[in-house]
Amino acid sequence: MRQAQSLAGKRIVVTRPAEQAGKLAEQIEARGGIAVRFPVLAIYDVDDARPLQAAAESIESYDYVVFVSPNAVEKALAVITARRGWPERVVAAAMGETSARAIAGFGVTRVITPSGGRFDSEALLERPEFARENIGGKRVAIFRGDGGREVLGDTLTARGAQVDRVPCYRRGRPELDPRPLQASLSRGEVDAVTVTSSEGLRNLMAMVGAASDAALKKVPLLVPHQRIAEEARRLGFGRVVATEAGDAGLLAGLEAYFATERQ
Repeated sequence: MRQAQSLAGKRIVVTRPAEQAGKLAEQIEARGGIAVRFPVLAIYDVDDARPLQAAAESIESYDYVVFVSPNAVEKALAVITARRGWPERVVAAAMGETSARAIAGFGVTRVITPSGGRFDSEALLERPEFARENIGGKRVAIFRGDGGREVLGDTLTARGAQVDRVPCYRRGRPELDPRPLQASLSRGEVDAVTVTSSEGLRNLMAMVGAASDAALKKVPLLVPHQRIAEEARRLGFGRVVATEAGDAGLLAGLEAYFATERQ
């Protein structure tokens, strides 16, 4: 009963892409909260699919294939598995457990992830497989969105790997009516906001607009990575909480935050 009411009455904005918001929103509602779905990123197919198709047709030529996000898993593996089975010799790598489960759902059995509770490029690069003495001369494909951080590819290249960056989706700002959220912010009815990327944070600010900027920055902001937290503070958010990774981390962070607030 205590868990079921741990977020009772709390209005929490969930900014994940519409296709990925369901699990966190449902968990918030299961604990008595009110999940306000306001996606700040939209996921689209790439304009030019030829690099993705070429990589899919030659996937057996790689030693490691890295998927940077669940979106990369869904977009890339749908193309790859439509053409052929996954080659057993090729090792898949994911940033976190959500992506790893999605990869396994396509029948891929050899999947590596970071250890130590961190889920980012730097943590993945600490895997022994990607040490300079092991990765030199190996071929690596990185399935990713259009743009994004370059630290993974640049570091693997510097360690002697042959790296192909393969765009398999593009991100955009959704066409969404912000007025209901703006009204809630102006009335002080938003208890917390969850944001899962720095790009999403900037989109959120642009979507709610300058008139709601001050009200937005007063609301507790929960983010699953210290890098996003630092960006939020730089942008002027007053109450920023860095949680553990993934939906589970955000949910635990929300429960802990409101438990402390009640005390």
